[in-house]
Amino acid sequence: MRAAELAGNRGTDPADDGNRELISALAGKQAGRERAVAEKTRRVVMTSAGVMKDQRADRRRSRSLVLAALLLMLLALGPFIWRVADDVMGGEHWSDMATQISLWVCVACPALLAAALVAGWSRTRR
Repeated sequence: MRAAELAGNRGTDPADDGNRELISALAGKQAGRERAVAEKTRRVVMTSAGVMKDQRADRRRSRSLVLAALLLMLLALGPFIWRVADDVMGGEHWSDMATQISLWVCVACPALLAAALVAGWSRTRR
């Protein structure tokens, strides 16, 4: 009689519906829902990983451009720095025209490079 009572009351007990859902979830009958959530989560994670990878590449690219600009500036200013050092060590006067031009080039070029770097940095910060 106990089995008949349980069979007769099966549709009316709300706790029984919860048990049925629990059993179907444990049995894997809701795999479609879980798969959809897993796919959505995977897409979100892959998208954010791609964005992070792009940001890292941008940072690396900007660092390499700054380093290249500094090396080119050093290569371009090397002869001027050498000339100023040679003139000053050789007893030339600071007021000599060639020494003054070399000094101005040695001061103005790095200042222009620094201004360009600061302008580029401030534009990317906005």
